Amino acid sequence: MPKTRLTGIVVSDKMDKTVVVRVERLKAHPKYLRRFRTHTKYKAHDENNEYKTGDTVQIEETPPESREKRWVVIKKIS
Repeated sequence: MPKTRLTGIVVSDKMDKTVVVRVERLKAHPKYLRRFRTHTKYKAHDENNEYKTGDTVQIEETPPESREKRWVVIKKIS
């Protein structure tokens, strides 16, 4: 089974070896079908503390690193 990959923006890099990534997606209203943006924040592992706030990054699913970390940063996109 392939691992899920998501693209988002780093919104916090204050923790050691961890960044918070905000992933936006479009959702359709069930009745009115109007599309709207929603977002989810994921804590992702950043081994060398190389990603900073504002970076667009790609994250991938991984077995749990800690209680809340289930993602790892793969690469910087921009």
